[in-house]
Amino acid sequence: MPETKVVLTEKDLPTHWYNIQADLPSPLPPVIHPGTRQPIGPADLAPLFPMELIKQEMTQERWVEIPEPVRDMYRLWRPSPLYRAHRLERALRTPARIYYKWEGVSPAGSHKPNTAVAQAYYNKQEGVRRITTETGAGQWGSALAFACNAFGLESKVYMVKVSYDQKPYRRIMMETWGGTVVPSPSRETRAGRAILAKDPDSPGSLGIAISEAVEEAATREDTKYSLGSVLNHVLMHQTVIGLEAKKQFEILGEYPDILVGCVGGGSSFAGFTFPFIQDKLSGKAKGLRIVAVEPMACPTLTKGKYLYDFGDTAGTTPLIKMYTLGHSFIPAPIHAGGLRYHGMGPLVCALYDQKVIEAVALHQNPVFEAAVQFARSEGIVPAPEPSHGIRVVIDEAIRCRERGERKIIAFVLCGHGHFDLSSYQRYLAGQLEDFELPQSAIDEALSLVPKTP
Repeated sequence: MPETKVVLTEKDLPTHWYNIQADLPSPLPPVIHPGTRQPIGPADLAPLFPMELIKQEMTQERWVEIPEPVRDMYRLWRPSPLYRAHRLERALRTPARIYYKWEGVSPAGSHKPNTAVAQAYYNKQEGVRRITTETGAGQWGSALAFACNAFGLESKVYMVKVSYDQKPYRRIMMETWGGTVVPSPSRETRAGRAILAKDPDSPGSLGIAISEAVEEAATREDTKYSLGSVLNHVLMHQTVIGLEAKKQFEILGEYPDILVGCVGGGSSFAGFTFPFIQDKLSGKAKGLRIVAVEPMACPTLTKGKYLYDFGDTAGTTPLIKMYTLGHSFIPAPIHAGGLRYHGMGPLVCALYDQKVIEAVALHQNPVFEAAVQFARSEGIVPAPEPSHGIRVVIDEAIRCRERGERKIIAFVLCGHGHFDLSSYQRYLAGQLEDFELPQSAIDEALSLVPKTP
């Protein structure tokens, strides 16, 4: 029987993060100041982020050293295992070989601590006392509460209201680590009050929660803001996933033909795929396919436009060129809360625009069907977010069966679904709805995107 899993030792823990900006065919478009409409500099970001993270956001250096205190925290769960999905392969009767990088072994149960620990460390080093953030499904908020507790910082989490109601145990997890959690939109900020004045029953969105967290950080000297996805430094911190996976495939003597990951803001997808995309960009892996998977209810890459837009609903953040559905977009209450963002990481967007990666959008019923099949085959109950990737993996494996192809398919299983069981309950009871964002709603939201030279 071939290997079931490849486990690295602590000495194999990466010493540096990989920065794909050094290898892009062309530089990213500049980030624009919302007031002056000019490219921003470090001073413009200083009210929100510590200077070391601002440097990482802008650097073109290929490798950035991971500080030893961060690596020491990583050792609690890293390196994470790479599994061969033998039982799923047999269930599908496919000649394809399926592998998954399992990130649910972290204390927070997802990939998110890979950047939360780094961000908490840099904030602590610069004398910050409090950090505010937003969270959708709660994975990011949990990770930041865990990391802030580890470095002696306070954390304040604005949790999208629909997820706050759907996932109470995520909230309790954050509070156990000392975090303060409020449903967003809230009455604690000007942005939240404005949304509630228009719609007292607003389900919230990541864009609204970002507005609230940014507003609080910008108005307190002892507080900085932390983001769990989208930004360059966040995606870079996550590359420990793909760097480990490359080493694990080297041990196996294999190399993937297809890489798959879910995308909301792009952090787990980028972390897993960017070290492999380096090979594709250099010509070492020309035939490698990389597939980003998003929900049909929030089809940012597949139906959005590549435009400058705000990262938040209130329009207080810098303008970023990205695939967007419009910053005023309010997503349907699908259960993959981490994939309900109107925009996408600019690095992921640039790669999609340059046709380095592919994208596909899925309804949540076939996604949960794949999640249940995976759980019954492999034993792990996956979170709804990575289950989008599992659906594509299963479809690709079936295609390999039909064509008699022995391809190697790998995906990132970025978190467990232990706090998503109400979603599974609704699916198993046949009560899960599919939402498809109508083009008219996209057009309306895009009409409000600011005009930028």
